[in-house]
Amino acid sequence: QVHLVESGGGLVQFGGSLRLSCVASGNIHSITAMGWFRQAPDKQRELVAHITTNDRTEYADSVKGRFTISRDNGKDTLGLQMNSLKPEDTAVYYCTAWAELATIHWGQGTQVIVSS
Repeated sequence: QVHLVESGGGLVQFGGSLRLSCVASGNIHSITAMGWFRQAPDKQRELVAHITTNDRTEYADSVKGRFTISRDNGKDTLGLQMNSLKPEDTAVYYCTAWAELATIHWGQGTQVIVSS
């Protein structure tokens, strides 16, 4: 079992920055990749960024050049640096871990609100 806890959300003005963090615990050696999803009100949850165990990254087109995903050397902390934030980035952000046996684990979510 993998347990994920996010932090770092909050209220920020248009053009500002926030950094989200996610700490993984439990069977972290089973993790094959990690990522961030987000869900805005009345919208489907979408993948924002993804990083594999060999540090290969992928981003949604809507955040490329503005967001950076990172993972520490101990592989138990995931970060998401968000710059040039826009009101459309407002959402609940979820930390996700894909693990062995095709399991997926979710954090509880952290709210990000970008004011115009």
